[in-house]
Amino acid sequence: MEGGLRRLPIYRSLGLLFPVESRGVVMKTGITLGPPYKRVWAQFYKAALFELDANKVSDRIAEAERALVARGRELFHSAGDNIEEEQAVDDAMYALHALRSALKFRANAKNTFEDLAA
Repeated sequence: MEGGLRRLPIYRSLGLLFPVESRGVVMKTGITLGPPYKRVWAQFYKAALFELDANKVSDRIAEAERALVARGRELFHSAGDNIEEEQAVDDAMYALHALRSALKFRANAKNTFEDLAA
C-alpha cells in the first residue's frame, strides 16, 4: 500500500478513468465520497484539469463549475453529514478558479510578448 492508498478497480464513465470502490472514490486525502451517481461533478472536474486542447479548456471549466454548483446545492439541502464532500466541492471550485486565472494570465502574457516583439 503506497501512500495509504490501496489499488482499486478502474471504472470508465463519461470517457474518464478513475479508481472506485463500492462506496465511492478514494482521494489522496483518504476521504471517501458518496455513490457514483452523486459524483458526476468529479468527472467534469477531472476533465477540466486534464483537457489538453487549449480551445476546449474554458468550456470544460464552465461545465465543471456548473456540476459543482449543482452538487453544492444538493449537499446544502440534504440531511446528514456531508462535510467531506462539501469540502471537496469547495476545493475543486477553488482549483478551477485558479486554473482559469492562470490561463487568462498566460494569454495576457503571450499577447504582451507579441506586442513587444512587433
